[in-house]
Amino acid sequence: MVSEPTVTLVDSSVILDVLTDDPTWAERSAETLAQARDAGRLVINSIVYAEISVGFDRIEDLDEAVPASDFEREPLPFEAGFLAGKAFLRYRSRGGAGHAPLPDFYIGAHAAVRGYRLLTRDVAPCRTYFPSVELLVPERDDQPWTMARLSSQEVRDD
Repeated sequence: MVSEPTVTLVDSSVILDVLTDDPTWAERSAETLAQARDAGRLVINSIVYAEISVGFDRIEDLDEAVPASDFEREPLPFEAGFLAGKAFLRYRSRGGAGHAPLPDFYIGAHAAVRGYRLLTRDVAPCRTYFPSVELLVPERDDQPWTMARLSSQEVRDD
């Protein structure tokens, strides 16, 4: 029996690390991105695309930097919108300030609804509000919660 390929939703933080050649994260993010690509499909949604787009003047340049042949474009499921709203409401009821970006909730909800792994550096909202999502995180020695792979049971509170 042939198993389904692993699908990883890639957050803008990781792509931007690579595109901007971030001195701290570029190499680590590129390595983790390559591991995810080797394991299966990479997916982005319109929110990730929009967040990345701010560094480009032309859509053609963005599409060349983040080609659809490497990063499949997938629409945000309506169920993810509902889940994101509920997670944001929970965040606000716990005293969260309104400045937390709702896009983070949409991205986490998209991964949760589709059963995808999430490649991100924005671990806290995902582990708190979407504990079923397997996180793939670029490793960094000076952050004890950061490991190559995180599940909700393996994550320590900061």
